[in-house]
Amino acid sequence: MNSNKKALGLAMVITATTFWGISGLFAKALFNISPAITSLWLTQWRLIFGGVIMIIISKLMGNHPFAIFHNLHDTWVIFAYGVIGLVPVQFAYFMAVQEGNASIATILQFVGPFFIIAYLAVFRHEPPRRIEIICAIIAFLGVFIIATHGRFNHLAVTPAVLFWGFISAVGVATNTLIPQKMLQTGRVPSLDVTAWGLLFAGIVLLAIHPQQPSIPNVPSVWIDCASILIIGTIIPFYLANTSLKYIDATTFSLMDAFEPLSATIGSVLIFHLYLTGADILGSILVIVAVCAINIRPHHKKSTNN
Repeated sequence: MNSNKKALGLAMVITATTFWGISGLFAKALFNISPAITSLWLTQWRLIFGGVIMIIISKLMGNHPFAIFHNLHDTWVIFAYGVIGLVPVQFAYFMAVQEGNASIATILQFVGPFFIIAYLAVFRHEPPRRIEIICAIIAFLGVFIIATHGRFNHLAVTPAVLFWGFISAVGVATNTLIPQKMLQTGRVPSLDVTAWGLLFAGIVLLAIHPQQPSIPNVPSVWIDCASILIIGTIIPFYLANTSLKYIDATTFSLMDAFEPLSATIGSVLIFHLYLTGADILGSILVIVAVCAINIRPHHKKSTNN
């Protein structure tokens, strides 16, 4: 592949994952403004507005986003992707941010690939590689160190943060696995899958809880909301989808480490989050372990003499 195109793909995915990490900081700032602003409200409108805008973008790019309704199976798969995949990824993540901070929420969500490995082992009878088992142990050791600050006789974060963080990690698995076959066949553009998934998920959340809180009508609220929608949703999803034209999925997964890094650095600089040595060690263990499972050795082709 042309090196310039690969460099463009890398720049796109690094920007996308960094923006996802930064969006958690805007969410934390939003929650700090008023207790009336909840994770549920933020998730509902982020999903709905993000989905509508991405459908419009898809149409402007020459796609046919409404074509999914010609195939009932595709419609149901995207609906399941939105409700079972995107809802936990978005709502549970924001709950973890609200209960804790963007750094711990992103680190916990980052272990999602290990739930994919567990699913493949149990339901598809694909045994994990030795390196995946080792990395899983290292990653969850890192989470344990973060959760206890290295003092193993007590929790340094609340059980609620751990619960929502791991639910969001499970969401990463369902978010990846449900649309996998559809995306591999290419019969539905990835942008359309994401757009409709966001919209379906938002509509379901709104139907489940239609009551809306009284949100303070101040500029900071709408600036943070707009930032989460644009910087945390539309731009990164578009860049992430486009980057896969130039780089492979393994490279994409490795660059995903910029998400917890940006969230952690931002939490330290903006919210003055204090990181202990145990926090830093645990974060490094998680990031290295997740990156390592995405590195697959290149086998030399055998030749006949």
